[in-house]
Formats: sequence, structure tokens, C-alpha cells
Amino acid sequence: MQRVISSIFSDQGDNLRPKIAGLYAILIGFNVAAWAWALMAFRQHPVLLGTALLAYGFGLRHAVDADHIAAIDNVTRKLMQEGKRPVAVGLFFSLGHSTIVVLASVAIAATAMAFRNRFDGFQSVGGVIGTLVSALFLLAIAAMNIVILISVCWTFQRVKAGAPYVEEDLNMLLAGRGLLARLFRPMFRLIGRSWQMYPLGVLFGLGFDTATEVGLLGISAAQASHGLSIWSILVFPALFTAGMSLVDTTDGILMLGAYGWAFIKPIRKLYYNMTITLVSVLVALLVGGIEALGLIGGQFSLNGPFWDGIGALNDNFGTIGYLIIAVFVSSWIASAVIYRARGYDRLEVNAG
Repeated sequence: MQRVISSIFSDQGDNLRPKIAGLYAILIGFNVAAWAWALMAFRQHPVLLGTALLAYGFGLRHAVDADHIAAIDNVTRKLMQEGKRPVAVGLFFSLGHSTIVVLASVAIAATAMAFRNRFDGFQSVGGVIGTLVSALFLLAIAAMNIVILISVCWTFQRVKAGAPYVEEDLNMLLAGRGLLARLFRPMFRLIGRSWQMYPLGVLFGLGFDTATEVGLLGISAAQASHGLSIWSILVFPALFTAGMSLVDTTDGILMLGAYGWAFIKPIRKLYYNMTITLVSVLVALLVGGIEALGLIGGQFSLNGPFWDGIGALNDNFGTIGYLIIAVFVSSWIASAVIYRARGYDRLEVNAG
């Protein structure tokens, strides 16, 4: 059993279908177990099932936040460029984020109203740390990808003109070898396997926004039922985790499929990396920039149409997340159509 689970979460090999099937079996089992727990815990309080559904909906919605999608996509692409096939990047990221939700929910439920009255200051500090980590990570990814984009465009034009294609040179390029890339290499070295997304998810979760929401749901439930046990209150973060991990995992697997299509042929690998790296740069700059500006505006109490607009964007990250998903899917489809229409697959590539 241990060997089967280990193979599911392994980043090695191309036997993806059994891995994905096993991963979804675990996720579906987790979702079913969470809802079974809710039904048993609230069988005498059916009104609380509505609160449980709300917690689950918070998890589904939070998974499409822009920072989640950008981080999962870029790390998936990085690991694939290193020759790996990571199916669990999104899962480990969501589990790391959910750890903060669970811990905060337990703390809030255990200390009830006394802790909640002091939570504003704790939330403010955590929000600054979480937003700062998220923004710096995404802006560093954008800077790295700009360097890679310029080099890939140059290589693509050379190969189209008949220059020899050297697989190892391209792999080194895509892995981030270069002057500016060396400056950011320590950050990217921290994530070499899917499971290493867990601590990054923990750092991203320090914003405490969703932890506060789910934690307050637990407090409300405890008040409504006049003494709900802490184990029953834990149903809410469990449902939140189940919903978020399902969507985050699906996001990572969709990106894995997109990049897998691109890596079959050398010219296809060049072309797709050129187009998708451009999109990744734009998304990382957009999300990281909005987070950084929002942090600056909030800390210095800046006002005006520009800063009000930045604040509105930060308050609607879920909507931005849906748009980013649409951008990536549209880019993948458009890239495939243009690639076929121009007959790049028929180009003869000289191996160097």
C-alpha cells in the first residue's frame, strides 16, 4: 500500500493515467469522508449543514484565487522542464494553505470570543507576511521568465531558419541558466519536487483571510448549538480543505496536460514555451504587481482613483483567478491552432 501511494505522488515517469486516477481516488475519498463527518456531526442540527456547505464553497472559491493559479502553474512548468511529471503540485500547495486554516480555526474555536477580540492585530501581521511572500515569489518568477522568453524567441527563430537544434542547450535554457536567472536560482532551488509546494502553501496561507472566515463560521456554529464540541467545529476547515484541494489539484493536472502536449516534438517544445512563457510573464506581473501595490496602498493608507482601483482588484482575486484560467486555456488552444495552421510540425529540425 505504501508503495502504491509513493508511486502516485512521485514526480518520475510518464505513466500518468494511473497516478492521476489514484490521486482523484484519494481526493474523492477525502471529500466523501468530510461530508460523511458533517452529516454525522450535524444529524441533530440540520441547519448547520447549510453552514457546512458554505465552508465547502469557500474552499472551492478560494482555489481559483489568482495567486494560487499563478504559483501552481509556474512551479508545474519548472518541474516539467527538469524532466519531471508532477501530478500533485496543486494538492500539496492547497494542503499547505489549509494547514493555516485548520490551526487558526482550532485556535479561534478553543479561545472563542476572547481570542476573536484580539485577532485583528494578528491578522494584520499575518496578512503583510503572506502578501509579501506571494508578491515577491511571483515577481521573481516574472523576472526569470522574461529572460527565458527572450532566449527562447531567439532560439525559435534560429531553428526556423535552419540552425541546428540542441536539446541539452534548450533544457539548460528552460531550467533557468543565465545571468539574471542565477540571481533567482536559490528561490527556485527550494522547489524541486511536488511535496515542496507544501511549505510554500503554508507561507501563502499566512494572509489569514479564509482562515478568519472559516474560523468565524466555527464560532457562530458553537454559539448557535450552545456547546458544539471542537471536533464538530473542525468539520468546517475539513470541508474547506476538501473543496480547495480538489480544485487546486485539477488546476495542476490541467497545466501538466498542456505542457505535456508541448514537449513531444522539439519545434513544438520551442513554440509552445515561447507562447506560454509570455502568458506566464504577464500573469505573474499582473498578480504580483496587484498584491505589491495593494500592500503598499494599505500600509500607507493611500487614496485616489488608482489606489481605490488596486484595492478593488485585491478584493476580487477570485474573479481574477477565473479570468487567468480562461487566459491559459485560450492560449493553449490558440497556440495549437496557429501551430497547425502554419505547419510548424512539418519543419525539419537538425539535431545538433
